[in-house]
Order: sequence, then C-alpha cells, then structure tokens
Amino acid sequence: MITYYLKMNMELSMVDREQDRALAKATGIVENALLGKTRAPVVHTFFDEATFTATHVVHDPENRAAAIIDPVLDYDPASGRISHESADKVIAYVKEQGLQIAWLLETHAHADHLSAAPYLKGALGGRIAIGAHIVEVQDTFGAMFNAGDEFQRDGTQFDHLFADGDTFTIGEIDAAVLHVPGHTPADLAYVVGDAVFPGDTIFMPDFGTARADFPGGDARTLYRSIRRLLELPGKARLFLCHDYKAPGRDEFVWETTIAEERDGNIHAASGVNEDDFVTMREARDATLGMPRLILPSIQVNMRAGHFPPPEDNGTRYLKIPVQGV
Repeated sequence: MITYYLKMNMELSMVDREQDRALAKATGIVENALLGKTRAPVVHTFFDEATFTATHVVHDPENRAAAIIDPVLDYDPASGRISHESADKVIAYVKEQGLQIAWLLETHAHADHLSAAPYLKGALGGRIAIGAHIVEVQDTFGAMFNAGDEFQRDGTQFDHLFADGDTFTIGEIDAAVLHVPGHTPADLAYVVGDAVFPGDTIFMPDFGTARADFPGGDARTLYRSIRRLLELPGKARLFLCHDYKAPGRDEFVWETTIAEERDGNIHAASGVNEDDFVTMREARDATLGMPRLILPSIQVNMRAGHFPPPEDNGTRYLKIPVQGV
C-alpha cells in the first residue's frame, strides 16, 4: 500500500511539472509579444446574439496567416434547418483582408451552438483542431446518443488533437495550448502572442465563470484551471467565447485582461478560495436550465461539426433522448 501511494505521488508530481512547463511556454509567448520581441496578433470578433457566442479571427498582420476560433453554424431547432449567414460574414472578412486560414480551432465541444468549422474549411481551407481529451467527450455522448459503429471515439473526425503544452504557429506568431478542464474534460485555452482564448472556462469579470455540471465537468477542476490561467501575465488580452450581459450592463462585451479577471471576477478573483468557489458554483449550477441547443450541438460537435451520416432514406437525423439527459 505504501508503495502504491508513493507511486501515485510521484506520478502527480510529474503531472504538476509538465503543467508548469506548459504554463511557462505560454507565459514566455505572452511576454515576448508584450515586450515587442515578437508580433502581437490582430483579433477581429463576430458576435452571434442568438447563441451569445463570440467567434474570433486572429491573424499575423505581416504575412496574413490566420486562425478562426469557435465558429458558429446557424441552426433552427424548430425546423431542423441550417444556414450559413454567420459563417459567411467570417468568410467575407477573411477574403476582404486577404487572410490565409491555417487553423480552425475549437476550444471544446460546445453545448450552445453548432460548429461551422467544416463549412469554413471547405471555403477557406485550414485544419480543424481540438483538445486530445475530446475522446472522453465522445465516449460519454456517443453512449448517450447510442451512436452506431460509424461513430469513432478516437478523435479522428478532427484534423489535429492538441495536448497540454503543445505549440504551433500562426504565420510567424507563436502559439501554445493549455488544457483547462472543468467545464468539460476537453476544454483548451489557446495562447497566441499576447492574446488568450479561454473558451467557456471564464467569462467577463462582472459575469463570472462557466458552469461545471455537464457530464465530465467538475467545479473543483474548473477552479484550478482558472487559477492556472490567471497566472499568465496581467496585460495579456483575454478574448472570451460568450457574453450574456451581466446585470446592469446594456451591451455585449468579450474582451478583457488577465489582470482585470484577477482583480474583479465576481466568482474567481484573487482571494476566493477553492472550497468557497466549489460551493458557489455547484449551488448556482443546480438552478440552471439546459442550453437551448445542447442536444443538436453535442451530436454535431463531437463529430467535428459534421452531422450524423444519412440513413437509408438519404436524410440525416439528430436524436432527442427522452428522459435521457
């Protein structure tokens, strides 16, 4: 038994050290951009009020290489119809600016909107990427929706799976990946120069933090992921995935800084301890209804934005598990 616990402690220490190295990489990328040693990216945002989602286009201002983060596909749940109005606005901007899309980056498998990544890839190119822990999400929801043998639970629907600490480039701008689970097991934050894209992990300071009650979510894990993010340099720009207009605010906002989150996040500012956060988050989550598009979104997004294959009549179907959620 003693040997077992020693082995477990050694493994945990190795994980901690790996996480520290990943955070150090990301911190170095931010600092170099802030000091002017490397270029800072240009970020242009499209906000979809129907799903409260911010889609970000981030690019190298010199060579025009770019990535699109968390793109939205328009979907009407009453009719089952899709449209591409939101995605076409992104395409128009990319072409007007002369950008070359290298990446289509998903921060996680969203429960509030369907991804337009395959449509954008067809129009603009680029590789669709998500975190390697998407396989856990696929296992969970593949079983929930009774997906058949055609649905692979290995992440191969995506062009690339990122692990914690992985690095890549957008043009000549360095980028790094931080695994920030808690909202889901697969959440990532992308650090691109001095810009950070944390997905649903954290919201504007006056709104707080993401829910942690989806399958595989955990409030304690979320707290630790947020603390890790907030160790990045304070002047780092933070571009959020959602905004819901906090009470007393009349406009949507999706950009802040790490320092502003540290100082003023109503759920997770410096000084809020882990146990208090978990108590608050779990109590708050118990009062929340399910997202309007969770059932169609998960079925599509766990497939990298692709719909289930057509059945023998040529029609594609999305399932609603009665009493299953």
